[in-house]
Amino acid sequence: MTTIDLAHLRQWVGRAQEDEDLIATRHARLMAATVGHPAALADGMPLPALWHWLYFLDGLPAGELGRDGHPARGGFLPPVPLPNRMWAGGRLRMLQPILLGSRVRRESTVLRVDHKRGRRGDLVFVTVLHELKSPEGALLLQEEHDIVYKDRSQDGVAVPPTAPPGAQGIDIVPDAVMLFRYSALSFNGHRIHYDLDYCRRVEGYDNLVIHGPLIATLLANHAESHSGRRLSRFDYRLLAPACVGSTLTMLADTPDDRAADSLVLHMMRDGGQSCAEAMAYFAP
Repeated sequence: MTTIDLAHLRQWVGRAQEDEDLIATRHARLMAATVGHPAALADGMPLPALWHWLYFLDGLPAGELGRDGHPARGGFLPPVPLPNRMWAGGRLRMLQPILLGSRVRRESTVLRVDHKRGRRGDLVFVTVLHELKSPEGALLLQEEHDIVYKDRSQDGVAVPPTAPPGAQGIDIVPDAVMLFRYSALSFNGHRIHYDLDYCRRVEGYDNLVIHGPLIATLLANHAESHSGRRLSRFDYRLLAPACVGSTLTMLADTPDDRAADSLVLHMMRDGGQSCAEAMAYFAP
């Protein structure tokens, strides 16, 4: 059994780092080709929702990477001693558009480190605050990003919840090419997205795992397309892994008890099980 020294891990709370990047239009056009985004993109136009994850990329040498292809633990993020690291969810506030062709600064701080004991072992959640600002200091976007560390995946994982009936759905079938291109665009070296032997033998997945941020991005872009409005807030949770070979269905619903400026979203995988859920809020 792995020992979780929470007091030691919490010494990382408050650690901060900064970065600056050009929101390059060419990079966004490559993303549009990857996900089938229909808009023609040009300098001065708003960056589509959640595409900021394609920027501010770490380019560490191979010798500074862990076995999983991520940066070795114990730098900015705490050295959690659990083998599997996954994108768990987050909460975003879009305050001003991030414009293509502009320079943006990102300030990141470790907010929380929490330990939970689940039915199948230990879970450690690390929450990082990211703030994107203009060169003049105006806050453009504020994001709390949740990362979960857990034991190796096992068969018989609890069934995720199903989405409510009546929602409007659009199907998408991510394949290995889409995963490769998104990994390249986000400089994501995590081997679960391209190394099938590693997926099965080391982390215990049946097939290549579809990126959590890619699923969240697809849902956010679907919310804007469905509503015809720009997001002002997006809260999402990734409930269960989805793998290549699955047909994913994006659902958007507006229950009667919700405000007119919001939308409930689910990403369903084969069998009608929800692998992600989100609440989208739109500016007036």
